Amino acid sequence: MGRIEEERKDMVVLLREKGITDTSVLDAMAKVERHLFVLEPFLNRAYEDTALPIAKTQTISQPYTVAFMTQELKVGYDSKVLEVGTGSGYQAAILAEMGCRVFTIERHMDLHLQARKLLERLGYRVATRCGDGTVGWSESAPYDGIIVTAAAPEVPDALVQQLADGGRLVIPVGDLDVQSLRIITREGQQFHVREDRGFKFVPLIGKKGWGN
Repeated sequence: MGRIEEERKDMVVLLREKGITDTSVLDAMAKVERHLFVLEPFLNRAYEDTALPIAKTQTISQPYTVAFMTQELKVGYDSKVLEVGTGSGYQAAILAEMGCRVFTIERHMDLHLQARKLLERLGYRVATRCGDGTVGWSESAPYDGIIVTAAAPEVPDALVQQLADGGRLVIPVGDLDVQSLRIITREGQQFHVREDRGFKFVPLIGKKGWGN
């Protein structure tokens, strides 16, 4: 086993120690090569449990954050999932590795094109779009899970309405300094909300985010 494989294995061990219990999430984190999604200057830090810079002042999320949010989605094989904020494409790759049908939106054209190219090269079948993720992707709704990888000032109603019955929306909400992670579950026209505190994300930009 090479150094990179050892580092990825150690990352998964750490995630398990930090409370990630969903074996499908852990298996996906063990298989997806995170070092392919980071910038070259940060290759030696690819499997640290930390967020790293990518282009357009965005970040690739901390592995624990990716694992925690994915676990909270409670999705699996053939679940239809919308991701808002493609970024590097790493989160989309994790979901695709789990067998989800992934739809992902990125507002930066450069990031959108880079992520799409990498996901295709790695063999992940992911539907990608460049646009405003705060309004969702209504043509392909409803979704079993919606995951937002940037911080919103409030929960965009369009995303809530695009949830399938029984579906879950996982989204960081707060100000630009600190956010709580909201997990919203839909039951018919009822929505149940739970919060987990202590997360920090880049701002969600768009009509229902922090503005353009």
